[in-house]
Amino acid sequence: MNITGTALSLNVPDVAASAEFAKQHFGFTEAMSDDGFVSLQHPTAGLNVVFLRVGLGSFKPERIAGPAGQGMLIAFVVDDLDAEYARISAAGAEVVTPPETEPWGERYCQFADPNGIVWQLVQWV
Repeated sequence: MNITGTALSLNVPDVAASAEFAKQHFGFTEAMSDDGFVSLQHPTAGLNVVFLRVGLGSFKPERIAGPAGQGMLIAFVVDDLDAEYARISAAGAEVVTPPETEPWGERYCQFADPNGIVWQLVQWV
């Protein structure tokens, strides 16, 4: 198998709100969009994040077409977690978890977007 790209697609009630959160706080840019969806790309992450409006008829299988959120984390490893935490929290993002360090060396913090998706930053110390 030769994988040439990676995307994470999430159903959300308000596509524009999650897209704006990702652009404002995490540096994503819009790759494409249409009614009910937006695909975002990042210059360094190697991942597209796609937001789909809950209820789109094109989402298959229908039995799992509800909103994403509960138990969902989007995690990114960064070089300076404390600086990113200060920048994002100062810009008004909802803080879920301020910086904490686990015994195994994972330092992390978490933010919630307007649809309840948790965005996590990680730095290994």
